[in-house]
Amino acid sequence: MLDIKIVSAGKEDAKLIAIISRETFYDTYAAENTAANMAKFMTQQFSKTLLMEEVGVEGNHFFLAYIDGEVAGYLKLKDANHPQLVGTQALEISRIYVSKPFIGKSVGKSLLQTAIDFAQEKSKDWLWLIAWKENKRALQFYQKNGFEIFAESTFLLGDDLQNDWVLKRSIS
Repeated sequence: MLDIKIVSAGKEDAKLIAIISRETFYDTYAAENTAANMAKFMTQQFSKTLLMEEVGVEGNHFFLAYIDGEVAGYLKLKDANHPQLVGTQALEISRIYVSKPFIGKSVGKSLLQTAIDFAQEKSKDWLWLIAWKENKRALQFYQKNGFEIFAESTFLLGDDLQNDWVLKRSIS
């Protein structure tokens, strides 16, 4: 088993987070979307500048995963509640992104455990996230790790309005 090191990330890591965000998003979704929609999304909604600005914002929590000193992925948590979880304390898993060479090496599982541990430390009731309905691998991963579908959502990728599942997992 590989030694995965998870560290809290700060403003000084913003550029690295932006780079890995763009690389992993493109690697994951380009094959199932048009080049035009990917280009528009990457330019307008997922630019390096916009991604860098997220780091250090109050309520956003970033963690980087390293294997042998090489960044393998990252986690973004957000202090946010879903409308169907009103009256509870919830934390959104905004992103768990793993670089292509490290998929299948327990990086995602380690980042998810970090999210669970962080939610417990903050006395949250729920973790929740949004996943594209077509991303079967991600959906299987989350469901295998205790998440259940409880709502639907949409996501605009370029000009393509896509359908997503909203999943939750109890922290107690």
